[in-house]
Amino acid sequence: MRDMSRIKIKVYGRVQGVGFRSFISYHARRLGIKGYVRNLPDGSVEIVAEGEKISLEKLIELARKGPPSARVDRIDIYYSDYKGEYEGFYIIY
Repeated sequence: MRDMSRIKIKVYGRVQGVGFRSFISYHARRLGIKGYVRNLPDGSVEIVAEGEKISLEKLIELARKGPPSARVDRIDIYYSDYKGEYEGFYIIY
């Protein structure tokens, strides 16, 4: 079986209202990652993603940069066991 994992990322900075969720969603789908991205009330963005570790590492690098209009100040990454509970990758509004 492939090396699967699950991560939760919290992204801080100017990451709401700048296309960040769409940017992450596009790249997650392109990388074959399942999960979701959503804005949180504190102004951060939360990403929960499951997939192959190599793809998750690529998504982490993309989250560190964000789209051109974003400014990422900090990201926190939490690793956990793969659960396989998502069918696709979604933006939660």
